[in-house]
Amino acid sequence: MNSKSIERDTLPDDHPQVSWGKIGLLLVNLGTPDAPDRVSVKRYLKEFLSDRRVVEIPSIIWQPILRGIILNTRPQKSAEAYAKVWTEAGSPLAVYTRRQADALGKAMGDGVIVEWAMRYGQPSVQSRLQRLQEAGCDKILVAPLYPQYSGATTASVHDAVFDAVREMRWQPALRILPPYHDDPAYISTLKDSVESGIAGLDFKPDAIIASFHGMPVRTLELGDPYHCHCQKTARLLSEAMGRELVLSFQSRFGRAKWLEPATDATLEALPGQGKKKIAIFAPGFSSDCLETCEELAITGKEQFMNAGGEKFAYLPCLNDSDIGISMLETLLRRELSGWI
Repeated sequence: MNSKSIERDTLPDDHPQVSWGKIGLLLVNLGTPDAPDRVSVKRYLKEFLSDRRVVEIPSIIWQPILRGIILNTRPQKSAEAYAKVWTEAGSPLAVYTRRQADALGKAMGDGVIVEWAMRYGQPSVQSRLQRLQEAGCDKILVAPLYPQYSGATTASVHDAVFDAVREMRWQPALRILPPYHDDPAYISTLKDSVESGIAGLDFKPDAIIASFHGMPVRTLELGDPYHCHCQKTARLLSEAMGRELVLSFQSRFGRAKWLEPATDATLEALPGQGKKKIAIFAPGFSSDCLETCEELAITGKEQFMNAGGEKFAYLPCLNDSDIGISMLETLLRRELSGWI
C-alpha cells in the first residue's frame, strides 16, 4: 500500500503537499534519560515524577517535595545505577525498544510504517505521531508495551497520545493495543522463554520468582486493575508451566504502603526457607531496563547471596527475541484487522 498525494494539477499552486493512505504503528515504552549522568537523569525524573498519573498527590503538596528534595538527591544515585547497565548504543530500554521496532517493521512489511517512542524522554510520543502523519499515515495503531494495565503506565500513554492528537488539524484514525496480560500468545511465549532460560542454567532452581513492578496499594483501592492483572499473569503462567511461581513486586519508592510481597524482602527470605538456588524474571517488562538489569540482575543478586543464597540467575525479558517479536506481531496484526 503506497501513500497517496493529491494531484498537483487539481490544486492551487500554493496548496501544501498532502499525503495519506499509509498505516502507522507506534510502539511506546516508559522512558529513559539521554545519558547516565546527573543532569540527564534529573531532567528525566522531573518529567516522569511530575505526571499526575505517576504520583497522585496534589501538585501544591508534591511539587515542593519533588523540586526541593527528590530532584536534589535522587538523580546522582540513579545516574550511578544507569552507568552500571548503559551500553555503547544507549540505555537498555531504548536499545531493545528500537530493535523491536526495527524487527516489527520488517515483519509487518511495506504496508505499515513502524516507529517507537518513550512516554518520558526522547523520542517523544508527540514527535513520532507527527512523523507518522507526515509520512502519510491516516490510520495509526499505538501499542503501549505494558502487558498489565495501570493508570501510571498505560493510561499515561493514552494521555500523551490524545494530547498530541488534540493539536492536529487533520487527525488520524486511532487504535490502541489493549493490555494482553492474559492473552494465550503472551502466556505461551513467556512459558517458552522462561523454560528455555532455565534449561540453559547449570543448576536446577529451588524457586522461580516472577517480579512485577510495584505500585502503591492505594492504586488498587482506587480501582486500578494492575494488581489483578499481575496475579492473573502469574497464575496462568504457573498453570502452563506446571509448577509454582513466587510472585513479588519490586521498585518501592517513598513512604506509602506498596503492593506486597516485596521482591527485595522475598530474595532475602528465601535462603532461610531452604531455597538457595533461584531464577528470577520480570514478566511485566517487555524490554530489559534499569529495573531489570540493575535492580534485579545486580542488586537483587547481591541481596540474595548476602542472605545465604548459593545460585542466582536472572532470565532476560522477551526483548527482540524471535519468539517475542512473533508474539507482538500476532497481537498487533489482530488489532490491525480491517486496516491491513
